[in-house]
Amino acid sequence: LYFPLFFRDSVVSSATAASQCVLLDISYRRGAGRGHAISGPRGVPGVTRKFAFMSRHIIKYLAGTAIVLGAIYVLLAAVVISSDPAVLGSASTRRLLLGVGFLAFCASLIAVWFVASRLEIPLDKLTSALKLATRGDYDAAPLTGGRDGPSELVDAFDTMREQLKTSVITRDYLDRLLSSMRDAIIVVGPDEKIVRVNAAAADLLDYATDALIGQPLATVVHRDIKGPSGHAPSTATPFDGVFRKRDGSPIAVSYTVSDVRNDRGELEGRILTAQNAAERKRAEQRIRYLARTDSLTKMANRMQFQHQLQQGIARAKRTGQYLALLYLDIDRFKDINDTFGHGAGDTSLEIFAQRIMAELPEGAVGGRLAGDEFAVILSGFERIEAMADAVTETADSLLKAIGRPFHVQGEEIFITTSMGAAYYPGDGDNVIDLIRNGDAALYQAKKAGGNCLERYSSDMNTVAVERLMLKSKLRRSFEREELRLHYQPKYNLRTGRVEGMEALVRWDLPDRGLVYPSDFIPLAEETNLILQVGDWVLNRVCEDYRLWQRSLPSPGRVSVNLSLKQLQQQRFLENVRAIFKRHGVSPTCLELEITETTLMDDAERTIRILDALYGMGLHLAIDDFGTGYSSLSALQQFPISTLKIDKSFVHDIAVDQGDATIVATIIKMARSLNMDVVAEGVEWQEQLDFLREHKCDYVQGHLFGDPMTAEGLLELLIDQEEGSNQYRTLFG
Repeated sequence: LYFPLFFRDSVVSSATAASQCVLLDISYRRGAGRGHAISGPRGVPGVTRKFAFMSRHIIKYLAGTAIVLGAIYVLLAAVVISSDPAVLGSASTRRLLLGVGFLAFCASLIAVWFVASRLEIPLDKLTSALKLATRGDYDAAPLTGGRDGPSELVDAFDTMREQLKTSVITRDYLDRLLSSMRDAIIVVGPDEKIVRVNAAAADLLDYATDALIGQPLATVVHRDIKGPSGHAPSTATPFDGVFRKRDGSPIAVSYTVSDVRNDRGELEGRILTAQNAAERKRAEQRIRYLARTDSLTKMANRMQFQHQLQQGIARAKRTGQYLALLYLDIDRFKDINDTFGHGAGDTSLEIFAQRIMAELPEGAVGGRLAGDEFAVILSGFERIEAMADAVTETADSLLKAIGRPFHVQGEEIFITTSMGAAYYPGDGDNVIDLIRNGDAALYQAKKAGGNCLERYSSDMNTVAVERLMLKSKLRRSFEREELRLHYQPKYNLRTGRVEGMEALVRWDLPDRGLVYPSDFIPLAEETNLILQVGDWVLNRVCEDYRLWQRSLPSPGRVSVNLSLKQLQQQRFLENVRAIFKRHGVSPTCLELEITETTLMDDAERTIRILDALYGMGLHLAIDDFGTGYSSLSALQQFPISTLKIDKSFVHDIAVDQGDATIVATIIKMARSLNMDVVAEGVEWQEQLDFLREHKCDYVQGHLFGDPMTAEGLLELLIDQEEGSNQYRTLFG
């Protein structure tokens, strides 16, 4: 009776060990199969056959046990029957022994049957559970062994199944993670053969995933990415390389390589992470192009041009040759922007650049430095005379080509260019000096009227340095209170009395003396300091006028020059009102002088502003009339009450019939429009006589003395009120 139970425990222990081996085999093969269910000759049939075979043989062993027990009983019965009665006793004793033996035999059979039935059912369940496990199903209900069943085997199976489930879930998650990555992942073994790839790698290389498994890494590597050790170097720093697609075509990649090592530090493989670098390389090429090329004109930009100039200088220095730099810009380019808009300005720049490049000789380099400033490099000259001839020829060709008219927005536009030339090595042996000296020569060309070429000379540099220093000092002139305001009286030609004055700003430099407006106002325009200068002048005029009113009831009307940039301010009107209010001066006491160019810039907006100024009580005058492009008929739309004839016409009216005719015509037409006329720059008696003869209203100029301070003008006005006027005799 004890033997079947002992045999049962032995069977359970053996089955437990066998099931653990089977589950471990499943786990191992699922890992090798990258998370897929086991299939093939080493899959479900193989595993389940093993366990089914084991289950059947366990039952056979139990049946064999019953047969052995039966055989033993038969042998015992035979011994009892054939034994000597003296040994076993009477017949009743032998029958009792046979009966007891038979009962023991039956009990043994029942015990064997019971053990077999208790083992067969759980083992069948285990076999079914193993079949499900091999298919990847780990969610079946846990098995229960019962008190007398193979609980150890069941518990071992459930424990292993849970562990396997956790392991497979982790692997499945890793598979999903790798598949979702956009970077290509290639895992190679220590023999440099591919053991695993993700979907991104298959797409990158145009392979099926299974087709890459087992392939040597060299199959997909177009260029050698191996280090000195013969293997791909392990590094976290991305490298650029080239892989080979299935059709053999190369593809640029950026990749990293990481080692995979076991606990003992032994190399088990490598992981390559790669990205398609083709798009990045195209982007890098685009960025390099944009970094070196002007987006509007498609010429080299300032940085690239300076780099090319540096290379040209180095080459010329090495070969002993000469090099020339031409510095160009468009004359009065701002007028195009102001008149036709920035779109027309951009079109003009494009056409300007196209004409430059079309006229350049072979080997010349052109570039756009800034705004409307361009430059050209002419190199490869053995003699300085040949370079000078080439510069002259190129400049003439450019002047002719650029001067051709073109159409923008249906309007015909003419542009001209000014050019400055600087030579290597005479005018500079580096990029900075050549560009600076070429710019200085360009400035002289513009001062000469534009549309011409000027060669750099050393005295130009002095002028350029002086301009730069003046700009710097002008910024500090407000802090140091270096600006001065002088007044030039305006005389009534009919009465000979002072009836107004023009405010003229001066700059009192300690190391230079008085600097006149013609020398620093253009600098103020360039640096936008003209806004501060204009505000300072208007405030100072109001202060002086308030001072004069304490001594004289009506000092006369003061004329103040107004720049275009002041007029373009968004809050110009509010600023003017605030200044008058602050000083308590009536706007009717002042007159604003505006040039023709300022007047015609954005005519509609200018009319609105001038109407507002006129509504405040301010008088408005056109300064330097005759030097612009407006006509008297065009001026009728503006609220103008005074014309000032430019001194360039007045200067020769006594000796030049043309100037005399112009001045006489302007006076006549202005009077027909009910405008007052003021002649500037009167220096001789003959000029005064001519103007009085043609009934000009007012005159001003050095014939009546130099401009004076506010105190000096006040003394002049007080003397006039007291009957003393030293210039009265000039009016006859």
